[in-house]
Amino acid sequence: MLIGQLSKGDRQKIMTICTIDVHARDVVAKMIAQKVDNAQAFIWLSQLRHRWSDEERHCFANICDAQFLYSYEYLGNTPRLVITPLTDRCYITLTQSLHLTMSGAPAGPAGTGKTETTKDLGRALGIMVYVFNCSEQMDYKSCGNIYKGLSQTGAWGCFDEFNRISVEVLSVVAVQVKSVQDAIREKKKSFHFLGEDINLVPSVGIFITMNPGYAGRTELPENLKALFRPCAMVVPDFELICEIMLVAEGFIEARVLARKFITLYQLCKELLSKQDHYDWGLRAIKSVLVVAGSLKRDDPERPEDQVLMRSLRDFNIPKIVTDDVPVFMGLIGDLFPALDVPRKRDLNFESFVRQAVLDLRLQAEDNFVLKVVQLEELLTVRHSVFVVGNAGTGKSQVMRSLNRTYQIMKRRPVWTDLNPKAVTNDELFGIINPATREWKDGLFSSIMRELANITHDGPKWMVLDGDIDPMWIESLNTVMDDNKVLTLASNERIPLNPTMRLVFEISHLRTATPATVSRAGILYINPSDLGWNPPVSSWIDRREIQSERANLTVLFDKYLPICLDTLRTRYHLMSDCVTRGEGMGTPATVQPSCAALGCAAHDPPCPWKP
Repeated sequence: MLIGQLSKGDRQKIMTICTIDVHARDVVAKMIAQKVDNAQAFIWLSQLRHRWSDEERHCFANICDAQFLYSYEYLGNTPRLVITPLTDRCYITLTQSLHLTMSGAPAGPAGTGKTETTKDLGRALGIMVYVFNCSEQMDYKSCGNIYKGLSQTGAWGCFDEFNRISVEVLSVVAVQVKSVQDAIREKKKSFHFLGEDINLVPSVGIFITMNPGYAGRTELPENLKALFRPCAMVVPDFELICEIMLVAEGFIEARVLARKFITLYQLCKELLSKQDHYDWGLRAIKSVLVVAGSLKRDDPERPEDQVLMRSLRDFNIPKIVTDDVPVFMGLIGDLFPALDVPRKRDLNFESFVRQAVLDLRLQAEDNFVLKVVQLEELLTVRHSVFVVGNAGTGKSQVMRSLNRTYQIMKRRPVWTDLNPKAVTNDELFGIINPATREWKDGLFSSIMRELANITHDGPKWMVLDGDIDPMWIESLNTVMDDNKVLTLASNERIPLNPTMRLVFEISHLRTATPATVSRAGILYINPSDLGWNPPVSSWIDRREIQSERANLTVLFDKYLPICLDTLRTRYHLMSDCVTRGEGMGTPATVQPSCAALGCAAHDPPCPWKP
């Protein structure tokens, strides 16, 4: 059924049922293996169980000694998480904290499922969970208004990156959270909050998630720490998650393929070079599984190992640097021996790309066309993409070519440019005047609102062309992950529509945190992908006189390769001499080993050679 033609909603529904059913199967198998014959056994009590009470005419959820009334909130046709031992532990900790009228604080590295586990627990209890991305723009009144709304509706609030809020605001927030908790503990129907009496629905829950030790983070005050029960989120069981997601995507040999998948990613982490843009975590795994599922449905007759091998190769190659490609292909060859599956190509789309490249008076080189196609494939799977590469490697032209392709295909693309480093954070995301509470909108928020209001289904890009800085990009965390919502300090929530994409054009990710890197797809453009010939050919094509174009072509072909080769070898070695010779010291005092540098002689003579 999963491999057949289904509507998006039906497929989501069946995948959710599969995910829950596989977990139920594993729990039963575990209880049989441990010979559980008692309803008081911890392995049974620690599971989140639902029961219907005929006496009270209500559905209840039980876990350990905690009991919750099911809230019956219609949440829509949503996906559910794969439940691993880590998820169980988090469920127990968070439900116990609610049972004791406290709040929960999952903390841990990026991509361990802090926010998603909180949301999934809310879904299991039929409660709406609102995710708020915290930033230094939030003051105590902004937070207070959110708590006021949550208290009156009984919904949960998950405050992402809570430790980005300044310490003086957090001290006041602690008092606000305590007043809500005290009112629940005393079973009040209404209580006094921020100068007015408000109603209280006791199912309200306040959760905070934190990435410890990143730039722009503060230490929580002690009076706030005391209100939240911490839950350490460590690295989840990738193999189990991978196996169950493969089952949900329609794969039969899920267990064997999951082992190969995770082995490949572990080996990539260990054997490939340490690049800032490499991410082998949970979000990257999930993206490849989505690609594998779509390839499986498009070609149901193809063997499953070939489908997975193709998705692993074609989805990861775009982000791998040239030196690592042979190693990566060797690992793929070892895990999937004797398999040589051709890349899935859409020749019709490629012809449109070539036409677009020629329209822009560029050179339709195979490598360049491939990068445009890879960008399109990434944008299909991820709604946020980093186009990474040095200056002059053709990042802008790849994006312009894809945009032009959309125009040729009559898809009505919308493109907006913004340099986030040209303005302050307040100008980018907006600011509240503390005296008048007047909201001054920011550039990013106003552009995103305008794009969200465009009704046609053509692609809408927000291109952010500027260096990555944790101080501004961390405010986009809830936009770049599965929440797809920009939360502002004014408490406005702007959704990212299915046709909207964030595209970041950057030269490196050195200053980005792992939380940022894991949230986006990566298209890395190697300097060797383009070479010198295409830019030169495009420049020569713009010359008006035919004889001038012919002469320039001959001259470039004759002299430029020799010049570049000389620069790369001889003068690079001389600069290497100076670097390893500790700067501009005198040859008498600083003499590196010329033989070690592979530098026998220079012309002019090397100053470091004795």
